[in-house]
Amino acid sequence: MAVASERPSTFQQANPRGLVTLDLADPVRAAEQAAAFAATHPLAGVVGVDDDTAVVAAAIATRLGLRGNPVAAAQAARDKHEQRTILAAAGVPVPRFALHRVDEDPELLAARVRYPCVLKPLRLAASRGVIRADGEPAFAAAFERLRRILAEPDAAACGEPARRILVEEFVPGPETALEGVLVDGRLEVLALFDKPDPLDGPYFEETIYLTPSRLPAATQRAIADCAARAAAALGLREGPVHAELRTNQRGPWLIELAARPIGGRCSGALRFQSVGARAGRAVVSLEEVVIGHALGLALPALEREPQAAGVMMIPVPGAGVLREVRGIAAARAVPLVEDVTIMAHPGEALRPWPEGARYPGFIFARGETPEAVDGALRDAHRHLEFVVDAA
Repeated sequence: MAVASERPSTFQQANPRGLVTLDLADPVRAAEQAAAFAATHPLAGVVGVDDDTAVVAAAIATRLGLRGNPVAAAQAARDKHEQRTILAAAGVPVPRFALHRVDEDPELLAARVRYPCVLKPLRLAASRGVIRADGEPAFAAAFERLRRILAEPDAAACGEPARRILVEEFVPGPETALEGVLVDGRLEVLALFDKPDPLDGPYFEETIYLTPSRLPAATQRAIADCAARAAAALGLREGPVHAELRTNQRGPWLIELAARPIGGRCSGALRFQSVGARAGRAVVSLEEVVIGHALGLALPALEREPQAAGVMMIPVPGAGVLREVRGIAAARAVPLVEDVTIMAHPGEALRPWPEGARYPGFIFARGETPEAVDGALRDAHRHLEFVVDAA
C-alpha cells in the first residue's frame, strides 16, 4: 500500500514503494505524478480521505483506468453551491439557497433573506463557519463573522470559493448521517447514524453518533433513497459516500453529500461481518470495505455487527491553550466504553465553533441498545476535565 501526501516524508527514501508526494492542490498534476509513480510501482486502486483528496483520487483513477468517480462528479460533491444547484435541478429535496460575495453589504442582504437561515462557506469542512441567523441583526453579525473566517490564511487558500458565502433556509428536524459505498452507481447502505443531540444552531458542532438508527424502517428507506438519488444526480459512481440528512413531516432533505468516508476517528464505531458469518469470525472495518472496493474486489454481502455502537466527538470546552486532560482512566472505566482517544496535546490552542473545526478527542462505546450506548458516552464525558488557559 502506498500513502500520498503533499509534502515529502522523511521516510520516503527508505520506503519508496509506500510513500509518494503529490501536488494535492492540482488534481491534474497529481494524476500525472501518480502515473509516473505507477510506472515503477503499479497501483491497483486509489481512495481519497477527505473532500479535496476525493477529487484528486477521481483524477488519478481516470488517468490510470482504476475504479473511481468522474472528476466532475467529485468536484460537484466538494462544492456546496454546485452540489445544491445540481440536486435542486434533479428534484432532490434541498434547502432554498442563494450565493453571495463576501464583499456585499450584509445589512442590505439581511432585509431580503427569509428566516431562519444558515450561512455557509463553500469548502470548509466539519461545519466550520456554518452559522444560523434568525433575524436581520443576527444575519449581519454572522455574515461579518464568516467573512473574517474566510480571510484566515488556510481558508483564503481555497481561492475563489473563499470569496463566496452560501445562504440557505434552515431545515428543521432530527439529523442523521448515512455511510455507504457506491458500486457501479448503486448505493449500498452500510450504516445509518442517529444524532440524538439537536443541531439547531447557532453553530453546528456535532457530538454523538449512534447506530443502528431508531427511526421507523420506512423513514430509513426514504433517507437511503434520497441519498441514492443525490449521488446519482451528482454523477458519482464508485466508492464511499457520507451523507447528512434532516427529516421532518415533508420527508428527508439532503443537507450534504461527500464522496468520501466518514471523517475523523468516527469510523471506529463501525464494524461489519459477512452475512451468515459464524460467531467469532473476524470483523471487517469500514476502511477494509472501502479499500477492497477500490481494488476492484467484489463487495460481499455485509451487515453491521449485532451490537449497537456510538461515538462522541468530544466538544471543545472553550477557547484557549490546553494544559492537561484529567479523568481519562475513569472515563475508560465506564461500562460499555471501549476507548477514549484524546487527539489534542498540551500546548495546543483550542478553538470552538464556528471558527474551529477540530475535536479534542473521541469516545467509543458498544452495547445492547443505542440508549445504553448513548448513556455510556455521556457518562464517560462527564469524567473528563479539560484544563484550559482561557484565551
